[in-house]
Amino acid sequence: MQLQKPSLSFWQIINMNVGFFGIQYSFGLQQTAINPLYSFLDAKPEELPILNLAGPMTGLLIQPVIGALSDRTWHPRWGRRKPYFLIGAIFCSICLFAFPFSRALWMAAGLLWILDAANNTAMEPYRAFIADKLPARQQPTGFLTQSFFTGLGITLANLSLGFFKDIITGTSSSGIPYWVYGSFFVGGVCSILSVLWSVLTTPEIPPTPAELAELRARPKGFFEPFKEIIEAIRHMPPIMWKLALVYLFQWYAMFCYWQYVSLSIAASVFKTDSSGAAYEDAVVLTGQVNGFYNIVTFLSAFGLVVLARKWGAKWVHVICLLLASLGLFIFPFIEQPFLLFLPMVGFGIAWASMMGIPYVMVVGSIPKEKYGVYMGIINMMIVIPMILQTLSFGWVYENMLNSTPGNAIFFAAGLLFLAAMATLRIKPLPVTETPIPSPSAH
Repeated sequence: MQLQKPSLSFWQIINMNVGFFGIQYSFGLQQTAINPLYSFLDAKPEELPILNLAGPMTGLLIQPVIGALSDRTWHPRWGRRKPYFLIGAIFCSICLFAFPFSRALWMAAGLLWILDAANNTAMEPYRAFIADKLPARQQPTGFLTQSFFTGLGITLANLSLGFFKDIITGTSSSGIPYWVYGSFFVGGVCSILSVLWSVLTTPEIPPTPAELAELRARPKGFFEPFKEIIEAIRHMPPIMWKLALVYLFQWYAMFCYWQYVSLSIAASVFKTDSSGAAYEDAVVLTGQVNGFYNIVTFLSAFGLVVLARKWGAKWVHVICLLLASLGLFIFPFIEQPFLLFLPMVGFGIAWASMMGIPYVMVVGSIPKEKYGVYMGIINMMIVIPMILQTLSFGWVYENMLNSTPGNAIFFAAGLLFLAAMATLRIKPLPVTETPIPSPSAH
């Protein structure tokens, strides 16, 4: 049973999640700008999956450990989760400022490892922050507010590519256009400032004396967080195993889309590959398309709160995944730029659902004192499919999909359909609460 927490106003929920905007601006650059940047540094298409290994590997290694550590953390001034937001944001900003100065492929790939480690350090405690701070009835709003900021941050990251391309000309000696620099510099500023906003405006709920005593009594030592992760997996609620199957299909598909969407647009709209000026135009159009679906994401996020309450979170996610699958089946056939935005409506709604609804489905089954570690384990379910994708899809692309970018998008569409079918097996439990026994819990 969970203690009842004080309700927050809508604007308080906004304030606590503003930091998610900067984190997701960085992820937006990774989705849209990193793979083209690799291409500018002469990466081959079949090398893109392995060059993206940093994201899932750092998520696998960092997030569960950060979750377990934050569960064990309490500081009277800085709280439990906020120190990790801030440390992650600082390193993320440094990497974003450094990224466009990459002089070789190995340098860009190395910076991506550091950037992803920082992003994961900042992002994982944010999921637990919602469960810590909000009463059960407000948790869907909290998680889908993060979907809103996901859409907003990634939208601005994507649209910034076209904005800076129109006003900045020239190319560095390594082959990276100077307009790429502008987007990364803005990301560096957004990352630290948005997280600082949340840290300074949102206090955390202190533990009760009993909780603090239990926290201090936990075994200390370097290996204790790892033991806690293993123990949590051993006793993981059954609903999370079912979510793992959904995520296997869902996130493998999303990595396929992000890696090959610019090449698919280059082939279908511009009739070119990854070389020449036409590919730069394809990258900008990709930014606009991705920006559009993220506009749909932040416009639809709060609507999904209403639908989840009315229909149930599971059915909302099933419908959203089917919309995304349909959109990607259509996508490679489209040759007119303006028509590319049509299938992205469903894709954007699905992206809002992916970033919020699964957490709504499982939070009622997670013990309060294990929020951090279980949110980290949920992220393991995200990154393991991504790791599988980076290790396997290069071979699949060359040997099964005829090295055709459009076929990679078709493949992603089929996996999203399977994810929708797997979601049907999930039966969410409601979150229950009991009143706080004394004002000290506030």
